Amino acid sequence: MNRDRLYFLFLNIGHFMDHLFTLIFATVAALTLYREWGVAYAELLAYATPGFFAFGAFALPAGWLADKWSRDGMMCVFFIGIGLASIATGFADTPLQIGAGLFVIGMFAAIYHPVGLAIVTTKWRNTGMRIATNGVWGNLGVAAAALITGALIDHTGWRMAFILPGIFSIAMGFAYMALRWEGIREERSVAKRGGDTAPSPASPQYRKALIQVSAIVFLTTAVSSVIFQSTTFALPKIFEERLTRLAAEMARWAGGAGLGGSADIATMIGSMAFFVFTVASMAQLAVGVSLDRYGPRRVFMTVAAIQIVFFSFMPGLSDGLALLVAVGFMLGAFGQIPINDYMIGKTASGPYRARIYGVRYVVSFSVLAAALPLIGFVYHNWGFDTLFRILAGAALVILFAVALLPKKLPSPEDEDISAAPSGKPTPSST
Repeated sequence: MNRDRLYFLFLNIGHFMDHLFTLIFATVAALTLYREWGVAYAELLAYATPGFFAFGAFALPAGWLADKWSRDGMMCVFFIGIGLASIATGFADTPLQIGAGLFVIGMFAAIYHPVGLAIVTTKWRNTGMRIATNGVWGNLGVAAAALITGALIDHTGWRMAFILPGIFSIAMGFAYMALRWEGIREERSVAKRGGDTAPSPASPQYRKALIQVSAIVFLTTAVSSVIFQSTTFALPKIFEERLTRLAAEMARWAGGAGLGGSADIATMIGSMAFFVFTVASMAQLAVGVSLDRYGPRRVFMTVAAIQIVFFSFMPGLSDGLALLVAVGFMLGAFGQIPINDYMIGKTASGPYRARIYGVRYVVSFSVLAAALPLIGFVYHNWGFDTLFRILAGAALVILFAVALLPKKLPSPEDEDISAAPSGKPTPSST
């Protein structure tokens, strides 16, 4: 494997680890911690909320520091810092201690999206497919959180679900540093000389189109974050309530086949969540190809319609039907992820791209944090059926907002071409 492919692989592993760390607690809380500590599931969610606020609030300073100092250097900080924080969280003995650990995990987790996505969209062509591939790795991290944590709960205890991934992440951080040391030194040298040149002033037409697209991006980011958080965080608990009979049958079958026993129900629930997340993550590959071919407006409307249909079907279902419909709404929830990142990558100026991604993820992860009390409140008062109906309404809001997107996105390259003197080539046209 050449260095360029290895570089992209490390960035993908980073996205995998980022989402895995932020969702370990979701499975721990749903399957074991509420019994071990005698704290209700809805109350435990409150201790995860500060971590998701940190996940959002620190995205903007992470993007700013990456643009000013070094994007590759910040990726090293991400791998090593989040690994150390996760190991420390594994030693928590009280809800307050685990809440503090999750907050520090969120601080370091905030680094990945503004920095890693800025690298992906700046360094390589075929932006839609690259973002989609990177997004699949992130979704596999979501899926692996449920699978790995469920297995470790059954066999070694919940603490190792934090400690072992932490050790792995630290190792990846030093490996990334060894691969990119020269790149880090070059970036720091550029930053000391003043960095990239500032872009030329934009025309009124470009600014107007950019404001329109940005407003839609930030609105749909906020609403889609509610959907993503509600589905990914609550799915293990949803499956525990609605798929327990199916999980017990699978555990008995596995025991008869010599693969496990009836005590492995947590593993089976984690496995079913992993199955749903993994299948749904493949939607991003189709979305990536479609973005490069058809543009974001048509693709986004299709994804929103899929979510409306399957969220509307979910109330009242259990076992096999619930599993199939969960695959459907997760296809929509995961499929929407790369679309806003694609639009930012196409419309944002390169020197400020990490900071703009930072703003996008401040919005996204602040809403992720706010969604946790919503999940707890709705679940405590009305159950998950009402949550599904709320999410169907949220997808409808996205559908109406995306209908207002222009058919062609404004881009800095178009602005450069239109501003160039006739007959003279520009960097974007040569």
